Amino acid sequence: MNELARFGVSIEQDLLDRFDRFLAQSGYENRSEAFRDLIRARLVQEEVADEQARVLGVLSLVYDHRQRELEKRLNDIQHEFHHSIISATHVHVDHHTCLQEILLKGKAGDIRKIGTSLGNLKGVKHTNLSVTLARGL
Repeated sequence: MNELARFGVSIEQDLLDRFDRFLAQSGYENRSEAFRDLIRARLVQEEVADEQARVLGVLSLVYDHRQRELEKRLNDIQHEFHHSIISATHVHVDHHTCLQEILLKGKAGDIRKIGTSLGNLKGVKHTNLSVTLARGL
């Protein structure tokens, strides 16, 4: 493990009070752990903005399976990007609605393109793409 460095932070009291309430609700044992997590999260956010960054992603799609040709188009696009797809899970939410979770890996730009390509299809009600670095910080 790296050597720990100590530093001081000046912060408004009301902001610190809110932060301490957040820590208590989130189960953090101390401020240092929370600061480290917040810093890592922000650094990951910056790095995954790079189109060439190697990322892992989870794409959630909610769609109406009654939409004509939608499932065929979803499959065709996924086959086009087969090199980036790790796995996919299909869940029947109700009589007409399906949820598909797709695990992805590859360059950030390619992963976002997959999300956009699938999310823009007629009959897709909602999408959410979550990406993180394919390596630790």
